[in-house]
Amino acid sequence: MKNASLFAAAAATLLSLAACNNKPEEVSSTAPDPMASQLANAAPVELPPAIASSVTLRCNDNSLLFVEFFQGDKQVQVKTEKAGKATMLKAPEPGQPYVAEGGYKLTGSPKNVDVSLPGAGSKNCHA
Repeated sequence: MKNASLFAAAAATLLSLAACNNKPEEVSSTAPDPMASQLANAAPVELPPAIASSVTLRCNDNSLLFVEFFQGDKQVQVKTEKAGKATMLKAPEPGQPYVAEGGYKLTGSPKNVDVSLPGAGSKNCHA
């Protein structure tokens, strides 16, 4: 008799659980983005150009020049010392001289450049 009442209780419990909807409730802890509409309507962002080549050039006065040429042929970065301060020179259009304030000017390619640096004058440098 004890087994029958235990069996009846278990059957009643299973029957009540079978009537339930067993789908789990989805809970999200993320709030809606308050800037979603602004980001969707924002103008596309242009990434900075990648480095096309990084070269060390020997100049006609036996000094070294460290130059990084960027893709798009509109900017270069020049250093006179390997760990020194870099100066960004920009060209208005590809093929025109790269210039920066202070008297910086560079023309050429990664193999051979003519450069004017403040306090150092003009020199020719080659790879």
